[in-house]
Amino acid sequence: MPWPLPVTLTGTHASLVPLSQSHAQDLSEAAAEGDLWKVWYTSVPHPDTVDQEIDRRLKLQDTGSMLPFAVLRPDGKAVGMTTYMNIDPVHKRVEIGSTWYRKAAQRTRLNTECKRLLLTHAFEELDCIAVEFRTHFMNRQSRTAIERLGAKLDGVLRSHQRTADGALRDTAVYSILPHEWPAVKSGLEFKLAEER
Repeated sequence: MPWPLPVTLTGTHASLVPLSQSHAQDLSEAAAEGDLWKVWYTSVPHPDTVDQEIDRRLKLQDTGSMLPFAVLRPDGKAVGMTTYMNIDPVHKRVEIGSTWYRKAAQRTRLNTECKRLLLTHAFEELDCIAVEFRTHFMNRQSRTAIERLGAKLDGVLRSHQRTADGALRDTAVYSILPHEWPAVKSGLEFKLAEER
């Protein structure tokens, strides 16, 4: 049996549902807002290739290496994507990544709640021994957001990958461990109460 199984995670400000092609139109509009695909240190799909990105993520789900979600607002509109990825069912480790949101949803309760939902599921339902976050070393916005969660920097993988244009990429690796989860959870709940 695959691990983890597809699941819907629901909060007040966002829901995470299994990604499907039914989300393509909303996600294409989301990617177009603010020309997100042009940011050099991220990998947001071009609005015209969102359907291909959905297919790519679903193929990775079929191999057991990714569990992709569409991020929905309370009105049901898809405003981004996120995943459990680099899944290790033997050691019960996942990475939360390949995440992006439309510009209007960035730095809002929606992102904080998505992380709380994913982390709660990982630690309290899947019994993970660690949850990782990885980002381009130069993506200061993402690194700051990961650090605000309470994740700790494990290190930097130098010349770790190539970007779409062939440039070498350094990757910052963070993690949260089970004994840290109660404090991280309290911090996320506090942020949800304080954020706009």
